[in-house]
Amino acid sequence: MQRYAFKMFLNPGARDEYRRRHDQIWPELKALLREKGVRNYSIYFDPETDVLFAYLERVDGHGMDDLPSHPVMKRWWAHMKDIMAANPDGSPTTAPVDEMFHLE
Repeated sequence: MQRYAFKMFLNPGARDEYRRRHDQIWPELKALLREKGVRNYSIYFDPETDVLFAYLERVDGHGMDDLPSHPVMKRWWAHMKDIMAANPDGSPTTAPVDEMFHLE
């Protein structure tokens, strides 16, 4: 199992809408993420910076690299791009973060 973390950038004032949309996350998106090997996925919000911090675990041999081409993922990105920073293809703007410490 691999640990993976990254950050995304929420538009100011969009916190409640972001939470609402994730409270209603599509079952087909959840199934897709699981199918591609994503486990234990959490997203945290920093209200001082409007930065989202995402942490997930993924199985060895995961299929996350296939996600950008999947129609369900593209629809989700289109659904979310009005409330967060996005790339021209609609994917959220992300930045990797380096693990500095881990305690098992």
